[in-house]
Amino acid sequence: MSKMINWGILGTSFISGVMADAIKAQGQSQIYAVAGRNTTTLAEFATQYNIAHQFTDFDALINDPLVDVIYIALPNHLHHEYVIKAANAGKAILCEKSLSVDMPSTITSLDAVKQNQVFFLEGLMYLAHPFIQQLSQTLASGVIGDVKSIRGQYCAAISQFVNPASLGALFNLGCYPASLMQLVMQQQFGNSVSQQYQLQATGRRGQDGNICESTAIVTYANGVQCHLHTAEDYGLHAGFTILGSLGSIEFTSNPWLPEAHGNHFSVRLYEQDADIVNVEAKGNGFYYQVEAVLAALDSKQYTVPRPLAQLQDSHDIMSMLTTWHQAALKSSAENLTVKR
Repeated sequence: MSKMINWGILGTSFISGVMADAIKAQGQSQIYAVAGRNTTTLAEFATQYNIAHQFTDFDALINDPLVDVIYIALPNHLHHEYVIKAANAGKAILCEKSLSVDMPSTITSLDAVKQNQVFFLEGLMYLAHPFIQQLSQTLASGVIGDVKSIRGQYCAAISQFVNPASLGALFNLGCYPASLMQLVMQQQFGNSVSQQYQLQATGRRGQDGNICESTAIVTYANGVQCHLHTAEDYGLHAGFTILGSLGSIEFTSNPWLPEAHGNHFSVRLYEQDADIVNVEAKGNGFYYQVEAVLAALDSKQYTVPRPLAQLQDSHDIMSMLTTWHQAALKSSAENLTVKR
């Protein structure tokens, strides 16, 4: 690393702290500044992570000439506004998932990134971990044959913590299995096939009126059939299974929260015993996300290699999430009409 990279963090939420821990643990860059609306929480966060500069004005942090990378850890519906501001200020950007909650905001923010030629990465941090790199290598080996079906799920009891304007479970949790499904389909069949699908969904609304649980059936033009499920008001369950023509891959630890240890998935040829693939690493997904950002900046790249999301991938993932969301909303409205 030719110079010490200075991070500026927007927001002091739980996820900001997880990311701050990762920056500290990785050790090759520093948190220069943090911004927050609540001065008490802001001061506590700055003290906890030994951050020298505090801002209550987000724009002032973005425009500080000593800030190199802006980490946007605000609610989903605010992401696009600060992606655009950071891009216009010429800053490198790491934006938490999901990139936005609608396609016009997604397109506008990605256009700002392209026009300003700045580094950008959407914070689907699990994609940076060696666990997912190992999955990609195992798939590429052809051991399970041609991909035929995918099932992905993420449920977590987070409804009491989320901002209602961020529109619910799909954008907070469903983005994980949806993005991994997109990666598998892209890797196996190419960009064009991974964007050709039909989607049907059911949805249940929570107390805030948003979709708090939904199931989607995604049928690709080449015949691959997929099932996605997410819920934000009960449980903690993560799963992802790929069925191929010869066998299956099934995650036996949480694919969305890989750690330094305890990461494993099974590879089973049909009607045979499973082989367990264990992946040891230096840290969690956030640690490797920091590494990926720093490596790209050091080599003056505007993006990072797959399996992390490219700009087009972020667009395509958001397109799937918004399509899923609209189908879930329609289903929930129809169910409400029937009940009445």
